[in-house]
Amino acid sequence: MAADWLLVETFGGLRREPTVLAAGRSPKNMVSIRSVLGRGPFLPDVQGVIARVVRSRGAIEARTTVGKRRVIAHPLQTYGGVVHGVHVWVGPLDEDPPVRDAAGAWHINLSRHVSSRSDDLLRLYGTRADKWRNEHDLAELFAYQRLQTNSDEAKALALIVNAKAGAEHLATWTVNRDDGVRRALHFACRCVEVKAPNGRVELIVRGITHDIGPAESVPAAPPPIPVLLAQQVLAAEATPGRWRAIVDLRTMRLLKWLDNPMPGVAWTLGAPHRPAVHRADLRRAVGLSNDLAVSGRAEGVLRVRSEDGGWMKVAVSAALMALDQHTTAALVTLTEPERGMVG
Repeated sequence: MAADWLLVETFGGLRREPTVLAAGRSPKNMVSIRSVLGRGPFLPDVQGVIARVVRSRGAIEARTTVGKRRVIAHPLQTYGGVVHGVHVWVGPLDEDPPVRDAAGAWHINLSRHVSSRSDDLLRLYGTRADKWRNEHDLAELFAYQRLQTNSDEAKALALIVNAKAGAEHLATWTVNRDDGVRRALHFACRCVEVKAPNGRVELIVRGITHDIGPAESVPAAPPPIPVLLAQQVLAAEATPGRWRAIVDLRTMRLLKWLDNPMPGVAWTLGAPHRPAVHRADLRRAVGLSNDLAVSGRAEGVLRVRSEDGGWMKVAVSAALMALDQHTTAALVTLTEPERGMVG
């Protein structure tokens, strides 16, 4: 076995066989551990140590059952403490392992529209410790220009909108770290069903992000310019006084701002008040969604939660957009309603 660390996902816990996401900085597309280690004598030792790490949630070092070697394993835990993966290394007893590349666990609770980042992931992003915030509204995943997505961004959004247990996604994106450094990130995720303490079954996307080097030295990493012509067109259409966003038609929740967020609208989990549509306008919102599904376009006025806790009227113009062959969302333009508009 090479002296590289293996990055192994354990999204299924102990109920599903773990797979390899990377050997050193070389990404692997969720291949079996056996395909990387071969039929050598250390495979059972590695599998056993990984299982122990998942159960104990702690680092483990153990001597192999044959040969003068040892297995060292470190967990990658979410903010909530679930082990999403393991860094594992096998080497001679008298040899020190190489430095582990930065990696961090995360998850998206689709049922609650909340994403969570581990401390490891925040370190990977170069975020100062006094600025750490582990939980976010799902829409914050694509905000602030931190992540430069690749041409598969629509596929990633489709996974969120049309999530089903077992769905997986892997990609290489670029992160603009908070210290200005650009790094290439390879990530992998899988959607699983998890029973919450209240007995409700929730859909969770479990993921790991792995730093695989400077963005400029990784050909698969997106360059610091829009990848898709469509993105360039959208950027050119940005107009003062109009704010565009992608919205999930099923939940009426914000997925991503295409421009800067509309001033005054509560949309982040860290805001004093949670994002919401006024209860009295929910039927109107459903009507807009139905109109959109039938005709491909819809317009209206809704009251949404403002940052100060009150309600603000916004004029909504929506068009149907395809994320993939089977998944649609709403491309929504928000403006301040003109005087006299019904709402």
